[in-house]
Amino acid sequence: MSLAEMMDKSFRGNVYIVQNHKVLCQQTSGFADLSNEIPNTIETRFASASAGKVFVATGTLQLIEQGLIHFDDTLGKLLDIPFNQIDRDVTVKELLTHTSGVPDYFDESVMEEYEELWTDYPNYKIRHNSDLLPLFINKPMMYPKGTKFQYNNSGYVLLAMIIEKVTGMYFDQYLKEKIFDICGMTSTGYYELDKLPSKCANHYIYCADTNDYRTNIFSVDVKGTGAGGAFITVKDIVSFWTHLLNGTLLSKSSVSDMLSKQSGNGADREEGYYGYGLWIIDNPDGRDIAYFQGCDPGVSFISEYNPNNGIISVLVSNYGDNVWKEMRKIREALY
Repeated sequence: MSLAEMMDKSFRGNVYIVQNHKVLCQQTSGFADLSNEIPNTIETRFASASAGKVFVATGTLQLIEQGLIHFDDTLGKLLDIPFNQIDRDVTVKELLTHTSGVPDYFDESVMEEYEELWTDYPNYKIRHNSDLLPLFINKPMMYPKGTKFQYNNSGYVLLAMIIEKVTGMYFDQYLKEKIFDICGMTSTGYYELDKLPSKCANHYIYCADTNDYRTNIFSVDVKGTGAGGAFITVKDIVSFWTHLLNGTLLSKSSVSDMLSKQSGNGADREEGYYGYGLWIIDNPDGRDIAYFQGCDPGVSFISEYNPNNGIISVLVSNYGDNVWKEMRKIREALY
């Protein structure tokens, strides 16, 4: 049975798997525009939710390698914002590894649905990282810095703000120049939902009460931030992995650190540990496996690199279909 035959027939989105530059599976399904029945293609740009954190982590490590910032630099040193109850001594490394304790504007241990954020605060106001500050800047620390791991969206918003302060560029402009352009990721970027470029998919949320779909335009930030929201193509993601791993973007030492366990306890074996911008699955029988992922209303994404066989997998759905279930099938078949 081929990989394409193993995939759930109801899955809508793109699957792209390569091994040492050879394409093992390329599958497109579903509609990018449901109403007009315009199908997804291999060139379709999909939102990727929190997957964008890996780009912010890479950009941050680039600045560290250049000596412009350091792992132990603090929020109080790097940013000029009202910290209120936030600990000014939180470090760059703690932000990178989700051990900072800063208040998370979307605390997934408390809130179930991302679109709950916009009940009182319009999503169309979110066009820059600083626009998210009102959602968390007046809240207390979740725990003392450095004392535990807890996935944190605000931490990566603050990292993106640090990139902006240090470089004098909007973070997405910096990422385009220093990562996307270098990798040839010509279709990747942070786009505003009310002025999307060509070939961008709509993203759909199923409505059980009416048995139909609505788009997610009122459910997510109108433009991505350091916490996520980049539009990508599956081929661009493979290009990112390729350039990251061959040392084009960072030194081999920094790449090794990204792909190594930095935080987390591995209690959930499938989720694993956390490196820098990447999740790490412990592999007792070989080198650890790295992946990054994202989930928003109408958005699901995962991309994984297995260093033991050189396989890179990218799965994305603009209907929020279960990419994790499909990824398990790929692991079983190829690992």
